[in-house]
Amino acid sequence: MLITKGVVYGMGNPLLDMTVTVDEAYLKKYELQPNNAILAEEQHRPIYKELLEENYKVSYSPGGATQNTIRVANWFLKDQEHLTTSFVGCIGNDSFGDKMKSCMQAEGIRTNYLVDPTHPTGVCAVLLTGKNRSLVTKLDAANHYKTDHLEQAWDLVDDASFYYIAGFFLTVSPDSMVKVGDHAVEQDKCFAMNLSAPFLSQFFKDAMQRVIPYCDIIFSNEDEARAFSKDFGLGSDDLGVIAQKVAAMPKNNKKRSRMVIFTQGAEPTVVFHDGKVHYFDVIPISAENIVDTNGAGDAFAGGFMSQYCQGKELKECMATGMKAANMIIQVSGCTLPGSQ
Repeated sequence: MLITKGVVYGMGNPLLDMTVTVDEAYLKKYELQPNNAILAEEQHRPIYKELLEENYKVSYSPGGATQNTIRVANWFLKDQEHLTTSFVGCIGNDSFGDKMKSCMQAEGIRTNYLVDPTHPTGVCAVLLTGKNRSLVTKLDAANHYKTDHLEQAWDLVDDASFYYIAGFFLTVSPDSMVKVGDHAVEQDKCFAMNLSAPFLSQFFKDAMQRVIPYCDIIFSNEDEARAFSKDFGLGSDDLGVIAQKVAAMPKNNKKRSRMVIFTQGAEPTVVFHDGKVHYFDVIPISAENIVDTNGAGDAFAGGFMSQYCQGKELKECMATGMKAANMIIQVSGCTLPGSQ
């Protein structure tokens, strides 16, 4: 299969990750869970200043769920000359935004960022406790993406044949997701979404209901899948049953059946595909080799999409997704070999 320019397209919240190790008392101080993702509320605002001003060792890297997935997909495609991946989102007119743009350019990813002069680039505090990570995101500029910018950057949508958007973008611009989804249905292109976090199906259910019918592939971890089942009244905690029920939900593109993929850490990944539930073992890894799990799900999706966009069989797509996740959990954040 000929890889064309911009074959995998991502739209999401570009963030600068601030990764730091803290203790459980720090999580309790801000009422945070050890393996969860939330949007920062007023009570969490002091976190970012504390990390900058107090004696914490903070590392910085380009982040945001969709941006991570696109970076990983791009790394596996290794076709920088033809710029096989693309990404859009909103950043601030500041040094963090400039750093993000330069990192993405160095990795050979086509980007078209909306630059918001009134809000700073979004940040995500990645709070590590042992092997767990608690993500606290302050969207800032990322929260101000506008659909009219999507229209200005429509060449990236036209050039792509596969679309991947993390559910986090439901809080920002579901209209943009629907617009890309409509194009995918009209052109019989593949639209994939990640459920991303348990709070989305609870508090952004209406937006999620608008986008689910466009989804040809749905990614999720086990906690997000069970939260989705509860919030959408699917009546089961069994991941195989949930996957089958999610696959059967209303769908706009009747030419494609829906694939549902649920990761669950070290346990086998559950996939509903072609009318059957499949189980795929993860790559074994000893606990001492795990640095942190931040970005593992994003990396899995990136590895999977890098093969799926080439028409590879499910087994090969899953193997590359597993390889990507295994690689990422052995480093801090979503750090790719050879990245800046």
